[in-house]
Amino acid sequence: MTKRVQQVASTVREAIQQVIQKGLSDPRVRGLVTVTRVTVSEDLREATVFVSVLPEEHEKLTMHGLEAASRYIRREAAELVALSRMPTLKFKVDRGMKNQAAVFRALGEIKAGDEKDGDETDKDPDQPGPESTDGGSER
Repeated sequence: MTKRVQQVASTVREAIQQVIQKGLSDPRVRGLVTVTRVTVSEDLREATVFVSVLPEEHEKLTMHGLEAASRYIRREAAELVALSRMPTLKFKVDRGMKNQAAVFRALGEIKAGDEKDGDETDKDPDQPGPESTDGGSER
């Protein structure tokens, strides 16, 4: 990806986010809609807009609303940026944010469980723990 394509993608992402924050009249677009990233084709004609929708139960309906409003969003965003031609927009759900949140949630649960286990067991510092080995004799 060239520097120009990256710059256009960043500019388009900011403009689309502004249009969505300003509000759309489509009642299907509900919840917190965040533009997480935008990828633009090398010829700058097409842009894929990755969005995150919270709460998840509004995701499918919101995506239909964004697709229906894509021409309006494109026109409004074009007024905010200095491009000779605004790329056509295609919206997709960004699963990366949800996957990342699930990993952080799981790590938090593990940490909470470890802290709870650490409080319940009083270890003798002189006793070797399960993480120590005696030279590999258990092979």
